[in-house]
Amino acid sequence: MIFWYSGCGNSRFVAEAIAKGISDEMTFIPECDADNYEIGEGESIGFVFPVYAWGAPKLVEDFVKRVKWQGKAAYVWFACTCGDEMGHTHRDFKAVLAQKGLELEGTFCFQMPETYLAMPGFHLDTPEGAECKIFAAKAKLPQVTEQILAHAKVVDEIVGPFAGLKSGLIRKGFNANMSDRKYRAGEGCIGCGTCENVCPLGNVRLVDGRPQWQGHCTQCMACYHHCPTNAIQIGSYTAGKGQYYFRDEYKTT
Repeated sequence: MIFWYSGCGNSRFVAEAIAKGISDEMTFIPECDADNYEIGEGESIGFVFPVYAWGAPKLVEDFVKRVKWQGKAAYVWFACTCGDEMGHTHRDFKAVLAQKGLELEGTFCFQMPETYLAMPGFHLDTPEGAECKIFAAKAKLPQVTEQILAHAKVVDEIVGPFAGLKSGLIRKGFNANMSDRKYRAGEGCIGCGTCENVCPLGNVRLVDGRPQWQGHCTQCMACYHHCPTNAIQIGSYTAGKGQYYFRDEYKTT
């Protein structure tokens, strides 16, 4: 089984490609309400998610902690997507899994186009840069698939500089201050409901033709990136920064 989470589609693309390559099933974490999971004999368990603030998204960690994992997996792995680097995601997620009796054996990292823009200094990749990342990820996927099928012990990570600070203090602050209070829809909003439809947590509701955020945002920015008129902004951080989400045509280009 592959448990996955994605906001703007990068991790979904990776999860779907791996699932196809290893002939495994996928479960979308926000829609999984099971408190118990019986691991079948010889079954592998995988997790695919984007890196948020140099770590696994809090909702992914909370899911692992909530579930009672019964039985022993033949192989436990995770694949993450990040704009540039993942910090200590491997170390920290391994510890979360260990708390639940799951022994991590495979870690795989894919650089994919940047999506997080809600802080000063954060910007999208150039179209050329985004294309290069997607091309490299697609080229890497067959090897990762083979390693997962072989139950290979792999630590493929891009740690980056100042990882202790980023995965420690900065990530702690990010998780403690996740808020949608600065999300707003400007005059360009056409009330189409795209933001409501794409939010993976159901955190956006259209009220009188205008989006309202419900207070349990995970900062995936799917609503911002998918808005057809770019009407959604997050304070002053996102003004003029453009949009990106993984489109179906990227699978074949």
